[in-house]
Amino acid sequence: MFKDLFQKKKYATVPSVSQAPAAGERPKREIPEGLMNRCPKCGNIQFSKEWEKNLKVCSTCGHHSRLNALERIAMTLDDGRFFEIDADLTSEDPLEFPGYKAKLEQQKASSGLKDAVITGEGELGGIKIVVGVMSFDFFSGSMGSVVGEKVTRAIELAAAKKLPLLLFSTSGGARMQESILSLMQMAKTSAALAKFQEEGGLYISVFTDPTLGGVSASFASLGDYILAEPGAIVGFAGRIVIEQTIRQKLPDNFQTAEFNLKHGQLDKVVHRKDMKAFLTNLLEMHVAGGASDGQ
Repeated sequence: MFKDLFQKKKYATVPSVSQAPAAGERPKREIPEGLMNRCPKCGNIQFSKEWEKNLKVCSTCGHHSRLNALERIAMTLDDGRFFEIDADLTSEDPLEFPGYKAKLEQQKASSGLKDAVITGEGELGGIKIVVGVMSFDFFSGSMGSVVGEKVTRAIELAAAKKLPLLLFSTSGGARMQESILSLMQMAKTSAALAKFQEEGGLYISVFTDPTLGGVSASFASLGDYILAEPGAIVGFAGRIVIEQTIRQKLPDNFQTAEFNLKHGQLDKVVHRKDMKAFLTNLLEMHVAGGASDGQ
């Protein structure tokens, strides 16, 4: 009896006036995470599936969102078929930089990659090529010893097999944790490309957002054809650093692909949906009969 007397009664929670929907207004529903995507440039909201179907390009303003290396390979090569090389190369800690080993493991876990570039062989438009794709989600695409070594080996493989070379670049610059060893990769990759091109090799370079620092100052800018995706930021030092150095306000479109094209730093800005067809046309122009024998 006394137990029933002092037992707490259960009450229904009544929403406050501010929480309750207005007359004629439908109650708000929770949207499952990942169902919708908001464009970081214009704020347009669209279904994530539609956005991905559109190659992660905003249907309203055309903003090209970043892709990881695996996504880029899947949408570029024929049927997404890719034969990776040097997959086991991983960065060490030659300078015993504080915290570097732990950061490498964290980057591997978060990105699913072993370093900031994937290299290998595939076909594009039925033409055999050697391809390298950088990924910004691994250490901001920074170039350390492994990135430089894998790019150099890809160049040498293209030379040995007499195949065209295609590199997609994205990078924040040299990897400071490897100091001079990282900076050395600029010279190494550039020297390998010089030899490759002297022997008549075809090299197509594609800038994606962003490509800065040592990558833009070395192999990314040495292509026989240099392309970029719309809106990609391409340069050496960052905008803030330059403005602080020269103490001047830079144009709003400074370092964009369109700005670089206007000033003669690029050959063409190519929309992502047109990139595969455009690259295929370039390859067909240079490969006899529209196919490579790989000899």
